Amino acid sequence: MAIVLLMMSVGFAEESNISFRRDVAPIFLENCVACHDAKKAEGGYRIDTFTELCKPGDSGVMPLKADQGDAAELLRRLKVDDPFERMPAETEALTAEQIKVVSDWIDQGAVFDGNDPDARLPFVIPPRKHPAAPAVYPARLQVTAIAFSPESEMVYSGGYNEILVWDVQGNLQQRIGNVGQQTYAIAFPPAGSRTKADGEQNSDSVEATSPVARQVVVASGRPGFGGDVRVIDLASQSVAAVLARCDDVILDVAFRPDGKKLAVASADKTIRIVDMDTLKIEQTLLSHADFVTALAWSRDGTKLVSASRDKSAKVFNAETGQLLISYQGHGKAVRGVFMLPDGKQIISTGNDKKMHRWNVSDAKKTAELSIGGEGYRIVTAGDFAFVPSSDQNLVKVDLTTNQVATEFKGHADWVLCSAVHKEHTKIVTGSHDGEIRVWNLADGTLISSWVAQPTDAVEGNSGGVNADADKGVDVKTGP
Repeated sequence: MAIVLLMMSVGFAEESNISFRRDVAPIFLENCVACHDAKKAEGGYRIDTFTELCKPGDSGVMPLKADQGDAAELLRRLKVDDPFERMPAETEALTAEQIKVVSDWIDQGAVFDGNDPDARLPFVIPPRKHPAAPAVYPARLQVTAIAFSPESEMVYSGGYNEILVWDVQGNLQQRIGNVGQQTYAIAFPPAGSRTKADGEQNSDSVEATSPVARQVVVASGRPGFGGDVRVIDLASQSVAAVLARCDDVILDVAFRPDGKKLAVASADKTIRIVDMDTLKIEQTLLSHADFVTALAWSRDGTKLVSASRDKSAKVFNAETGQLLISYQGHGKAVRGVFMLPDGKQIISTGNDKKMHRWNVSDAKKTAELSIGGEGYRIVTAGDFAFVPSSDQNLVKVDLTTNQVATEFKGHADWVLCSAVHKEHTKIVTGSHDGEIRVWNLADGTLISSWVAQPTDAVEGNSGGVNADADKGVDVKTGP
């Protein structure tokens, strides 16, 4: 009985502890950071990281002193009645409940329970659980990401805070929730690799598996608010890991051919390379001046090529992060890139409505082809490249002749994304008006089409995954 009572008291104590990352940081982020970050720092005080939070402002008074309780300057400024002293200024005061959370945290020692006290608050807070998707969409949602399952003919498309899984005739099979507001890229790990789900032995590593897809990686977010990469375990339909969180949306992801590295392209102008063994960001590449829109690896995994809204495509040494060369030939935003198998040439597309072919060695253009509309992310099959186009079609380019071989016509709006079936017999496209089309890859004949808009709930998983899948403490995360 004594042991039981002791265990109960320990459990109660753990539950009563206030967590900075879980309980306090969200209060500061929502109410204080706007006036006290690196850009503004009113009163010379910053609260955007734990390290800065602990430093005095212009007053010189230390904000946190756990042994002073209510005398802590930070807490006093939250509670004072004088509107010229109270924080947050010129808005509603914190609620009594919020102030109690901060007060209890200070009384308990003002402990930082995150990984990096210099990390900004959005990256200290546990990954959020996203809202459930609506059972029925009130309007069409543009299809900005699509993929074929590697072990079946199932089509995965981005929905509203969810991934929709369809058969090739357009029948909705599954709805996998707890992803960002809009999905911009969907990728399956290469056969033979996966990130273990939380709770497995050595759960932050990659193990060899059969080629059956057990996970899917989803890049999503809300523009101007935040985004991340989520690894979803397909057996449990739960989030196994949350990676590469940033202040804006994630626009593309690309696995190194061996699956051990994941390159992440973001609207915050960065490329992050995640080690899938440790789930840590091992490199951050900062060479672009605008959104990074697309990524591709060389076949041997030694080089990484990127596309950007800054009108350039760049090639990096994937091991060192060194910029090798930059291609400026498009003169407009670049939206798609692919490195040819020999590693010597790259094809790229963008807002100039052309596909360019150029050398890795000297960035010299060797061929140029009009594709009719703005070109988006490139996929390939054998000697052919497929380019979604704002000209309402998918363009099939013969790379042996640098000529258009086929145009897949029929969409009524911009074609934004495409994916090739593993057997190279079919290709699927998604468009701005929410339509999905499945085509015969060889000749461009239409197999099926449907609007990617749920009309009713799918039993067992409508609008969300396992309720405990992403509370922040039970999900493997990278910094």
